[in-house]
Amino acid sequence: MFAPVYLDWNASAPLDPAVREAMLPWLGERFGNASSRHEYGRQARAAIDTARAQVAAAVNAHPTEVVFTSGGSEANNLFIKGAAAMMKPGLVAVSAVEHPCVREPARQLRRSGWVMREVGVDAEGRLRADDWRSTLEARPSLVSVMLANNETGVLQDVRAHAAEARAGGAYMHTDAVQALGKIEVDFRALGANAMTLSAHKIGGPVGAGALIVDKRVELAPLIAGGGQERGLRSGTENVAAIVGFGLACELAAKRQREEHDRLLVLRERLEQSLAATGAVLFSKAGERLPNTSFFGFEGLDGETLVGKLDRAGFACASGSACSSANPEPSHALLAMGVAPELARSAVRVSLGRDTTAQQLADFDTALARIVHELRNLAAMAA
Repeated sequence: MFAPVYLDWNASAPLDPAVREAMLPWLGERFGNASSRHEYGRQARAAIDTARAQVAAAVNAHPTEVVFTSGGSEANNLFIKGAAAMMKPGLVAVSAVEHPCVREPARQLRRSGWVMREVGVDAEGRLRADDWRSTLEARPSLVSVMLANNETGVLQDVRAHAAEARAGGAYMHTDAVQALGKIEVDFRALGANAMTLSAHKIGGPVGAGALIVDKRVELAPLIAGGGQERGLRSGTENVAAIVGFGLACELAAKRQREEHDRLLVLRERLEQSLAATGAVLFSKAGERLPNTSFFGFEGLDGETLVGKLDRAGFACASGSACSSANPEPSHALLAMGVAPELARSAVRVSLGRDTTAQQLADFDTALARIVHELRNLAAMAA
């Protein structure tokens, strides 16, 4: 079977073999409902408790602060909508480069009388200091700023932003889905009231995530029912997915430093080759995740380039996987002031634990050939 080299780790990471092994018993002989009082149920509850402790330890949180969800999108919605439901309508502020699962629930709050504000970013994708100051002066009630951008990989100074937002009386949330396992993620040090994580970005299963939330923050649940997860997320727990998430977090935390340094070396080599091929590197001067390169070629279409790379044996992306149905240019690049034509050329390569130097060397060769072919075709058509 044809299997392209996988260079789309920001979209999803393959299930870690050790995680798969840990999950298998909970897909077979261990099937109890964690709310049941008998031995089967007690085993399931103990497995969830262990996973909760593993997730908490990976981000320096307390296990009681971990609320399991179906993924990052649900966790982001739980915080934004859940916190807003416990407040009088006010101002909700999010960065202009947030993932749609933060932007869209913030927009939905406007139906309930809230005002939404997007905080502008500079050419590298970092919050603009002037717009951030004016946002704080407007006294927001809720603020959400992602720790690492899913497309550019740019890191925000969440620690500083959280301190300033909380000093003004706001609840501060950060989407750390892309950061976990790639950089150190410390809930206490960041100082946010809440933080979102997802399992499938770090070698865990699809369908598991968590909201790490300070217990002093009052949230209304999105899903009411039997009162699981401190009453914040009712429903019978997906024990297999939660077990896998817990182990994936433990492994990601153990490997983070070594993987960070290895991936950074690979990314720097890749970007040297990209520059030599004539690529425009987005957010090149910004502090970024070690595994992410977002680039484009003047006059070329990113979707076309990604399709040709796929046929050549390399799986990468033209932007966010969660926005792939949208033909519009990258929202993040437009917010950064990139011209729409250049933004439409964008391609994202994201590396992971199985990426090798040889794979990237082969990618460089294929990319250079494809770009050359596309430029020749464009010249002939002109």
